[in-house]
Amino acid sequence: MRSSPSRQAELAELFAKPFAHRGLHGGGIVENSPSAFRAAIAAGHGIELDVQASADGEAIVFHDYELDRLAGRSGRLAEFDAATISAVLLTGTDETIPSLAQTLALIDGKAPLLIEVKSPGRHVDTLSRAVERAIRGYKGPVAVMSFNPEIGRWFADNAPEVLRGLVVTEAGKKWRGWLTRRLALWRSKADFLAYDIRDLPSRFASAQRAKGLKVTTWTCRSDAHRATAAAHADQIIYEVPA
Repeated sequence: MRSSPSRQAELAELFAKPFAHRGLHGGGIVENSPSAFRAAIAAGHGIELDVQASADGEAIVFHDYELDRLAGRSGRLAEFDAATISAVLLTGTDETIPSLAQTLALIDGKAPLLIEVKSPGRHVDTLSRAVERAIRGYKGPVAVMSFNPEIGRWFADNAPEVLRGLVVTEAGKKWRGWLTRRLALWRSKADFLAYDIRDLPSRFASAQRAKGLKVTTWTCRSDAHRATAAAHADQIIYEVPA
């Protein structure tokens, strides 16, 4: 979609730095943790993080739907209320699972921020509203993005001032994938694409980029990935190799 000059300026500020995938983690720093976000800020980079809804509809910063890998306990995050989740320690740390509001207070505009909203299906209102409440009035470059085009549509309809992106992977999708991607882009009214590095170069991504749509790419983990991104994208979402 074509953007106004002011929106293009916001996108340029957002895409000014590479994004640390789930914060700058590794070496004992857990992904999507306060320490990972502080490390990204210290490196002078942007931050990509994930949010999903607690049982009582709060936006929680956590990637997996299950708690076991990152928090060492059974159950799905969505089964617990925010108060319970706030007391759960991230594995091997003294840090608890943060809310989006807590994380925004920590980042405080010191790094460009991509918020991946994890809400599959068509019922996206609860989490979208929680995210919008959290970022309302936030001072700093920020955007929401999702694999689910309904997230973009919700923000286009309810908070159109918020920058929004469509996350795309072509894995396992053949000829019907092109049509699906076009429909998802139309539905989401995205300002940018976040594209799977394994799919670049992509005819679809290149065509949208030629029309002026920004493209960032995930997850860059090697020099080869960075070279591909430099040729076919505007910015990277990266992890430091182990």
